[in-house]
Amino acid sequence: MVQQPDEQEVEKMVRDYQMVQEQLRMYAIQLEQLKVQKAEFERASEEVTGSTGKVYMSVGGIVVETTKEKALADLKDRGELSDTRIKSITKQYDELKLKEKQLSEKITEIYKASQGA
Repeated sequence: MVQQPDEQEVEKMVRDYQMVQEQLRMYAIQLEQLKVQKAEFERASEEVTGSTGKVYMSVGGIVVETTKEKALADLKDRGELSDTRIKSITKQYDELKLKEKQLSEKITEIYKASQGA
C-alpha cells in the first residue's frame, strides 16, 4: 500500500496548486496584452503602408517625423519582438498548465484515498 502524505505535505501541494493557478492567470493576462499590442502594430503598419503624406512615430514620449521605411522597419521589429515574447510566455504557460494538471490529479487522488480510508 502506498503511504499517504502527511497533512503538511498536502497543504504544501494545495498552496503550490494555488500559486500555479495565479501564475497561469498572470501569463494569460500578459498573453492577451501582447496579442493586442501585436494587432496594434499590424494595424499601424497597414496605415503607414497606405499613407501618402508625412509619417510620425512616438519615441520616448515625443512624436517625431520619420520616413515611411523607418516607421515600417520599427513596426516590423516591434511585431517580431511581440511574437518572440508570445512564444516564450506560451511555452511557460503550457508548462505550468501541465504542472497544474499533475498537482490537481495528485490532490484528487489523496482526497479520494482519504475518503476510502
